[in-house]
Amino acid sequence: MMLKDEQYYVEGVLAQDKRIIAKAITLIESSLGQHQAVARQVINRLLPDTGKAIRLGISGVPGAGKSTFIESLGMMLVNEGYRVAVLAVDPSSKRSGGSVLADKTRMEKLSVAENAFIRPSPSGGTLGGVARKTRETMLVCEAAGYDVMIVETVGVGQSETTVASMVDFFLLLMIAGAGDELQGIKKGVLEVADAIAVNKADGDNVEKAERACRQFENALHYLTPVSPVWAPRAMTCSSLAVDNPGILQIWETVLEHRRLHLESGVLENKRRQQALDWMWSLLEEGLRERFFSNPNIVKQLPKMTKCVENGEVSPTAAADELIFSLDKQ
Repeated sequence: MMLKDEQYYVEGVLAQDKRIIAKAITLIESSLGQHQAVARQVINRLLPDTGKAIRLGISGVPGAGKSTFIESLGMMLVNEGYRVAVLAVDPSSKRSGGSVLADKTRMEKLSVAENAFIRPSPSGGTLGGVARKTRETMLVCEAAGYDVMIVETVGVGQSETTVASMVDFFLLLMIAGAGDELQGIKKGVLEVADAIAVNKADGDNVEKAERACRQFENALHYLTPVSPVWAPRAMTCSSLAVDNPGILQIWETVLEHRRLHLESGVLENKRRQQALDWMWSLLEEGLRERFFSNPNIVKQLPKMTKCVENGEVSPTAAADELIFSLDKQ
């Protein structure tokens, strides 16, 4: 991509120009040092115009119908006058770094809606399937005036809790009729969920969905709530129709959650903690990158790895030697 100055991106984002918003996000996702330097300046300039949107994270078991659900919810919100941004994080190939990027084709109506913006991003193998730059992308979309941020993440696993560190409300989407509804779902994911929605509660599946909903409700009672002002709840819904009462109930739950957290000051504290968590994760990531690009480490690592493999040096001694070799000139 052709690099522009920071003013070009800042003005374009604030003017709600979708083409420049997309370019700004591409800049943020770039791994080139020159691009990263401009991206940092753009984010700093946009920061005062961020923080007002509702941040909603959505995850779920494979086949739960996340994309269909997001399209139904998104279309309902757009029809009510909201501006909606969907950040859909796709699984990336560890070998090629490629990504499916099929969300736009799965959300046909929402992708062409004037007040919606869908951005599929490859996860790049990042823990939890959350793209490394999702937080910055969220800030760009907020500065562009989008009222609702929806972050869709890959699958359900222990690392899916990563998404909870960047959103206000975390929704776990499940389906009934797949055996034991609690199988395959990690306790850690349940612990950070603000609500569980059993999707595909339509036709012959309504009774199964309601039974699964009761199971999840019982499970939630045994967990310590993440928030002092909110008790997680379970609901049923169907993504087949925009006017489905289950979809509306979920959105009303998100709004109730936001109201309680705003009034109590919990949301403000949570956002502050999220900013600190973000800083620490970037620090850890930066230190890791510098470690492996250090000339001394590049030189010693293959030899040290071989020694540990052959049992000639203990892992502890090897790690110490590599760490302290960073200071050597």
